Amino acid sequence: MATLTIWIGLILLVPIARAQLAPNIYGPPAQSPLPPIQVNVHLVNVFVTVTDANGAPVPGLGQTDFAITEDGHPQKIAFFERDTGMPLSIVMAIDTSGSVHKDLAIEKNAAHNFIHALLRPVDQMDLMDFNSDVREVVSFTNNMHRIDSGLENLSTGPATALYDAIYLASQSLASRRGRKVLVLISDGGNTVKGTDYPQALEQALRGEVMVYSIIDLPIMADAGRDTAGEHAMITLSEQTGGKYYYAEGGNLEAIFHKVSEDLRTQYLIGYYPTRRIADSQFRAINVTLTKPSPAREPYVIRNRTGYYANTGQ
Repeated sequence: MATLTIWIGLILLVPIARAQLAPNIYGPPAQSPLPPIQVNVHLVNVFVTVTDANGAPVPGLGQTDFAITEDGHPQKIAFFERDTGMPLSIVMAIDTSGSVHKDLAIEKNAAHNFIHALLRPVDQMDLMDFNSDVREVVSFTNNMHRIDSGLENLSTGPATALYDAIYLASQSLASRRGRKVLVLISDGGNTVKGTDYPQALEQALRGEVMVYSIIDLPIMADAGRDTAGEHAMITLSEQTGGKYYYAEGGNLEAIFHKVSEDLRTQYLIGYYPTRRIADSQFRAINVTLTKPSPAREPYVIRNRTGYYANTGQ
């Protein structure tokens, strides 16, 4: 009886085994789709300003005149534009604390002339003032009447939230498209405990913001005054590809003219990074010229010193 049971079991198993080994004449069995492979390669845009020894813009350079590296690794230029006409988003942040109050009327007049000379229909400006707090006086607009009205309605206060102003202005610019510029007017004193300088600088770099610092009433070290804020404004401009100026002797009009000229004569270089690095890691950018300057003095190149990998550049 036991033998009969075994044979019956074997007979029943054979068809099952054959069914498992037989080819599927209808094609391979359906499989669940694999998740798509995502490769995030972002174009990195770098705005570059080239000037001669006297600070005058150098026009007429071409793509082959530039070389760019990221963390020391050469990059292939994928996009190049001279005298870029990309739209401008500008935040003008004006220090209205007691230490600079006496120059406020001059600053407002110079700012008025600068805005009317620079802004095109594709450009927009945001106006902020800062003292004890930071206030957005006029949100991004191209309406000259609104901007002029905002300049006439700046508020004053006793303290200076300089780093808060840099951080908030950079934050508001981060989501804008095109060129992003912060024009910062202050004596450099930060007297409010809030955002610190490293946080303000990081936000500016993450937002791709070019900072043009206009330092009012230069803080002289031999006068016993704190120069930390002044140095912070200088470093901020150097790190972001902007520039700093000292406002003295009523030269604000000339300074604003230089800023306007600077923004009209920028080169745009775009590249796709050759290396993939973890998000939030800072990547250093270095732009050089491939040919020596025809003048005795070498040309000066300004651009942001780097970016953070998770900015979607």
